[in-house]
This record gives sequence, C-alpha cells and structure tokens, in this order.
Amino acid sequence: MEIVLSEKSYEIIVKRHALDSVGEWIASLWQNKKIAIISDDHVFPIYGDKIQQQLADYEVCHYVVPAGESSKSLTIANNLYDFLADQQFTRSDAIIALGGGVVGDLASFVASTYMRGIAFVQIPTSLLAQVDSSIGGKTAVNSSKAKNMIGTFAQPDGVLIDPETLNTLPELRVREGIAEIIKCGAISDISLWQDLEKLTGVQDLLAHSERIISKALHVKKMAVEADEFDNGARLLLNFGHTIGHAIENTAGYGKVSHGEAVAIGMIKISQTAEKKQLSPKGITAAITQMNQKYQLPTNYQPWEAEKFYTAITHDKKARGNSLNIVVLKEIGKAYIQKIKLTEIQDFLIEGK
Repeated sequence: MEIVLSEKSYEIIVKRHALDSVGEWIASLWQNKKIAIISDDHVFPIYGDKIQQQLADYEVCHYVVPAGESSKSLTIANNLYDFLADQQFTRSDAIIALGGGVVGDLASFVASTYMRGIAFVQIPTSLLAQVDSSIGGKTAVNSSKAKNMIGTFAQPDGVLIDPETLNTLPELRVREGIAEIIKCGAISDISLWQDLEKLTGVQDLLAHSERIISKALHVKKMAVEADEFDNGARLLLNFGHTIGHAIENTAGYGKVSHGEAVAIGMIKISQTAEKKQLSPKGITAAITQMNQKYQLPTNYQPWEAEKFYTAITHDKKARGNSLNIVVLKEIGKAYIQKIKLTEIQDFLIEGK
C-alpha cells in the first residue's frame, strides 16, 4: 500500500514476520546514514537487539524512554535533542521509531524538528499505532492543557507493520487498537464493519489481522491523501475523538487509554446526535454492541461534564467560537457538522 501525496509518497508494508527483513527494508530507503532507534522500555527489550543486528552496515545508537503517555512531552523531546546532538547527528541522518503510538508521535516530532527536519521511518508495534498514528504525518507531544497540542505535519520515509508484534501485547492494548478499527468501519467502510461483526472476538481478529489492518489503513490512506493537513475530509477520522481526548485529558494522561476514550467518545457523541436527529436511530446501539463485543468500555465514571467542556475548548479542533464534530449518517458513512462551541455541552450530558 502506498500513500501518495503532492510532495512525498511512501510505502506501507503489512506483512507477518516483516521484522525479519528490516535490514533489507532500510537499505532500500537509506544509504550512508547514522541511525537512532527511539523506543520505550517495554518494546526495546523485546525487539531492539533484533533490529540493531540487522543494521550492522550502519552506525546505530538507541534511546529508550519510559513507556506511557507521560513520555510525550517537551521535556523528553528536549532530552532527545541533546542525545542526537551528543551523537553528532546531522540533517543527513535518520530516526527509526520503534514502538507504539507514544513512541511514534514523539520520535517523529523530534525528527521533524531536529535541525529543521531529518528522515524517519515508523515500525509500529501496537495495533493502535499500526492502524492509526504511524501513517498520515501527524507528529505531536502533549502540553499540560491538551493532548497533541504541540506538533508538526511530517511524513515518514516508510512504515513497516509486522502483525506478529501483536502477540507480545497485553490484550488491553489490542482492544484499544480495535476501537480505532471500529471507528474506521463506522465512518467509511461498511465491509470492514461487517468483518468485525462476523469475527468472534479479539483472538479471531488477531488471526485475521493482516486483512483487518490493511482495510483500516485504507480508510486512513484515503482521508490523508484527500486532506493531508487536516482541514477537511480528514477530520472524519476524529469520530469519537472530541470527547475521547477530553476524557484522556481530565483523567490524567495514561489513566484511560486512547482507544478506550475513543470508544466512549463514539457512543457519547452518537447519543446526542440521535436526539438532535443528526444521526438515525439505532446508531448508538450498534456502536455500543460492537464495543461490548470487543470488550471496550461504553461509559466512564466519574462523568465530569464541566471539566470535559474546558478540555474541549482547549482542543486543537476548536476553531474560534465553533467546533467541527463528526457524526454518522449511517454505519459506513460519516459527515462533519459544525456547531457552536457552547453546543458541545449538549453532548456532555450524562446518560442523554
């Protein structure tokens, strides 16, 4: 699969045991580069040595950050800048992001800003990163005010996805990735939704992961190619995220996973959309049932509407006095509805 953009195109490889050929893949992309592998303390002990052994023809170093959302910060980014400078990295060198969404966002942000930008690739090892954050070119770290508030648009030179890495994930991390797959089916691919209906659960999905990941990636590919800088059609990918990000923020980053928050956000936005006749009856029930099938949450407690509203007003999707929300026309079709920022309070009334 290839992402084709006006300024840059790159290939996404989805293949079991792809990590066995990382050396060949890198050689097809880069020559004569110094490479920094950025990973975390959960992922690097599993895959770090394997990757480094395949890069014997390169000068390779690595930097390992603590696993978890707290590492997506300017403090950690600054530590990485210092590390790259100490290793005498230049604009001709490169970064490999090896890990889940946090590592991918952090490493690509650092790559896009160090010396005004150096090359990088993504090797996502979590389902969430494989179907969402590793492609599309969004990089970011969190601020104290909002998730992903500080970031850039920068495309990788390539993405390598090995579904075998999912076998080392706790099931909780698999489920949070499934939330993004449910989202992709809900907004744009009825056949993906139907596949999720036919599968028996998490383990059955893992058995068919290459096909499911590829379908979810196709949804994102189409959105990114149509709207690289997130001003129009790509906003559809934010279904469930407006409220989801607010939940993550108010809970404290890392307390509620991104996927869990999105799962709840899809339900909450749809509940009120049905009442306002922005979505047809039955949409919320369908999403709720799908969440339950894959053991994703359908509610969050304590429900603190005022705190969520404050978080949303700081969210990067709020523009002026209006907010673009994503609602479903039907399963497989979504649209963007502009509302007054204050109207989002209607979507935050618990149980409504």
